[in-house]
Amino acid sequence: MPRRRWGKSNIEIPVIPFGTPGFGNIFGFVSDDDAFKLIRRAVDIGVNHFDTSRCYGDGIRKLGLAIKSGVIDRSEIIINGRVCCHSVTDYSAERAISDIEEQLEMLGVDYFDAVLIHDPNEIEPTLAKGGTLAGLLKLKSRGLARNVGYGMMDHDFHLKAMETGDVDVLLTWADYNLLRQTAANDILPAAEASDIGVLNGQAIGRGILTGIDLSSRDKSNPDVARAIRMRQWCIDEGISMLALALQFCLREERIHGNPIANFNIEQLEMNVRALSEPLPPDTFERFAAQKF
Repeated sequence: MPRRRWGKSNIEIPVIPFGTPGFGNIFGFVSDDDAFKLIRRAVDIGVNHFDTSRCYGDGIRKLGLAIKSGVIDRSEIIINGRVCCHSVTDYSAERAISDIEEQLEMLGVDYFDAVLIHDPNEIEPTLAKGGTLAGLLKLKSRGLARNVGYGMMDHDFHLKAMETGDVDVLLTWADYNLLRQTAANDILPAAEASDIGVLNGQAIGRGILTGIDLSSRDKSNPDVARAIRMRQWCIDEGISMLALALQFCLREERIHGNPIANFNIEQLEMNVRALSEPLPPDTFERFAAQKF
């Protein structure tokens, strides 16, 4: 499993961290026992960074049970948590602190390696005195969150957050993959300049960039329509679309991790294999030349 330094956090993370929606019942039911086997297998093959959130279904509880029952040990894993803000109006430091303290108790651990402010509807309240970021910084001073940052879509929000000088890590969303690379225009240069660790959400576009049959999907969606054309090109070229999608993201060295929500061991191992599957030397140049 290739690993990269996650910016100034100085944590070496796998290039495909594990998104806990995979076993959080978001994509289908996963029993506790199956989740334990999946988590243990992931750690054994080097996918030991878990990206958690309350928004990710039952993932926190299952990861916590795996830790408390001895399936995995805290020393084996990296965990980043989130303060979900997309459906709240309380951006206070106090809410952020109590939320993270409760999540740590659920997990049965003493600290998060990183905590992200997740999808705020507004950025200013999170940056205000006594706001969400101030709460995360208090957690950091207590050793409960060793690194802090943001996970969100809006580029302007990311840029404003980075201007504070308090951001250690961040997660972008759906803006660096085969479909679009807009993060490279502003977020990635700014993050690189400040040595901020970057996670790239949606490297496989919610699955549409994995090579699965999309004939039943809504073809009026431009992303789906383009993915269908990309899939056909990969079939014609005898290339794995999954390998193309993941290795495309790995070529961008300013991205350190591309979280994937593996639903079962088969998916996990397939994604890991795709990282090193041989592709013809000129694959990316020929792909870039296409007009999808």
